[in-house]
Amino acid sequence: MIFTETELPGAFIIDVDRMADERGFFARSWCVDEFAAHGILMPPLQANVSSNPRRGTLRGMHYQLAPYEETKLVRCTRGAIYDVIVDLREESPTYGQWLGVELTADSFRMLFVPARFAHGFVTLTDNTDVCYQVSAKYAPGSERGLRWNDPSINIQWPLEPVLISEKDQNHPDFHLLVPSAEGQLSD
Repeated sequence: MIFTETELPGAFIIDVDRMADERGFFARSWCVDEFAAHGILMPPLQANVSSNPRRGTLRGMHYQLAPYEETKLVRCTRGAIYDVIVDLREESPTYGQWLGVELTADSFRMLFVPARFAHGFVTLTDNTDVCYQVSAKYAPGSERGLRWNDPSINIQWPLEPVLISEKDQNHPDFHLLVPSAEGQLSD
């Protein structure tokens, strides 16, 4: 695997290293040793799939509060998405900054999302599926979100979303998130 650290420390774009022949190719998409060599200690505890029939479907921007913070390894398995993360680590030099990456089924490219980042995506094609491994189990009482179009974050989405859940439309703006004394977000 080829790990490229992004401008948001701890977040990586991961490309598969293809071994190709007349049959196609073979590649690893997960190896605990390779991830650990890049400081990523992520035992996947849950795997999720998101199926999205319509281009312009937006999901996000989601995160979970301590002690249920999630790291995620995201890959588009059909179609294409514009995947976005926002650094919510108050002590980070990139606090409040965002990164967007196009992930397609054809590229096999993945995005590693560290804990204490908000995550979301918009589908770029009809019939798009996304698979992600997660380091923590879903904890409904700990689930939170950040408004996808908060002007203070100013995410540059490549297209205007046409389908957003009511819940995702009503997440608060960034400036309303309250960090605790330990720098963790809370209510």
